[in-house]
Amino acid sequence: MSYRFCEVDSSDGVLVVTINRPERRNALNRSASFELHEVFEEFERGPEHRVAIITGAGDKAFCAGADLKSTEERTSLEDAVPASGFGGLTDRFDRAKPVIAAVNGFAMGGGFEIALACDLVIAADGASFGLPEPRRGLVAGSGGIQRLIREIGPKRANAILLTGRPVSATEAEELGFVNEVVPGEHLLETARRYAREMLECSPTALRAVMATARSLEGRTVQESMKGMWQVPAVQAVFVSPDATEGPRAFAERRAPRWSAPS
Repeated sequence: MSYRFCEVDSSDGVLVVTINRPERRNALNRSASFELHEVFEEFERGPEHRVAIITGAGDKAFCAGADLKSTEERTSLEDAVPASGFGGLTDRFDRAKPVIAAVNGFAMGGGFEIALACDLVIAADGASFGLPEPRRGLVAGSGGIQRLIREIGPKRANAILLTGRPVSATEAEELGFVNEVVPGEHLLETARRYAREMLECSPTALRAVMATARSLEGRTVQESMKGMWQVPAVQAVFVSPDATEGPRAFAERRAPRWSAPS
């Protein structure tokens, strides 16, 4: 399909989604957020894609957040974004497939919140991150405050949240919310490398890992461990053909042939 505000590229089980509003520094208006919602809805539904990568057009901006200059009308604050949240990702808490953020430039406001909502963040060495909303008389409302505190702890998060200052890619990696910093020309290939490694895993098992990670929210490790055997995605692992295929392929020294999740 062709889209107005983004480009999609599909190859070898990986969907690359490129926000394509460089004239707005890839900031998202309402229509762009709803379009990305549809893109990631299809990604979750379709069996042909197992991992997604989201990035921005050009080398200046991943996403500058909400398009504050947008003239689109809306009837309410809730109408500004789809049910899945800003960029179709920040409120998508039931994702069954991994999403990697390939941050090619600055990720500010909602752009930073999109990156934090992804499972991995790979950053170009010139990238930067920030939640500057307090400097605009606003507040980040798409999970950035909560996720940043959870990722790096309240004191370190507050040094960013209560100042609205930008954070370099190097500092972001040191703080722990970026997995790897690479030269810009190697950004997408590095993200694809992580995606290929995920594709080597059983898709059923990866769904179980992601569901178990979600089950930790608001619970102790002990509670999560006791409850994980009631998680449907975990139960599915042990009745999946993959549970037999994985050990057999290992013993036969060949690549496993994974089945599609049921």
